[in-house]
Order: sequence, then C-alpha cells, then structure tokens
Amino acid sequence: MPVFEYQCEKCGHVTSFLEKAGSRKAHVCEKCGSGKTEKVFSTFAAKSGSSGSSSCPTGTCPFS
Repeated sequence: MPVFEYQCEKCGHVTSFLEKAGSRKAHVCEKCGSGKTEKVFSTFAAKSGSSGSSSCPTGTCPFS
C-alpha cells in the first residue's frame, strides 16, 4: 500500500498515512485533532543502482 500525506487546514501539520489508493477515509490531524485535512502532493526517492555493482544475484537484471 502506498503512503499518502495530508496537511491539516487548521494548523498546517503534515501527517503520513498508509492506505489503499483511492481511499476516501477521513483523517484526523495528529497534532491538533482537526478533521479538516487535505491530501498533498508528495515527492519520493528512488535508489539508483549506478554504483557499478549489481544487486541481482545472477548479475543479469534487465533494470540495472
């Protein structure tokens, strides 16, 4: 399941929730308790395998 971030409209605190994509579950701010939160666009990081060594056991991964 992906992690989504929600920002509280009252205090501005951002909280992460693990949920199914397309979920309509209401979230409560963990800082102030407000039920007015809005999903925010968040970034992600991906680790690159460009270090020269392969992480695949056979060394023949099509994605390296």
